[in-house]
Amino acid sequence: MADLPADTRPDRSRDARFAWIAAGATLATILIANFAPASGPAPLPRPAAVSPAEDPGCREWTDSCRVCTRGADGVHCSTPGFACQREALRCTGR
Repeated sequence: MADLPADTRPDRSRDARFAWIAAGATLATILIANFAPASGPAPLPRPAAVSPAEDPGCREWTDSCRVCTRGADGVHCSTPGFACQREALRCTGR
């Protein structure tokens, strides 16, 4: 097969310009997404939560695995089960 004459070959310069523009737009989007500051107000600091174990008013608390009670002779906790999945501590008795 012989090469086509220069005047009948398709012009690919438009495709090449489009490819460069698309690559530049993609790069600009990635850079803006990574380096732009986050919008919105700054989160408020959370107050320090007091654990039920540190709260003298809480007499019984649990983490869904074990139950702890505060008595006159100290704190006593049950033994957790074999397949226990702990949750956040919560006071169950005052």
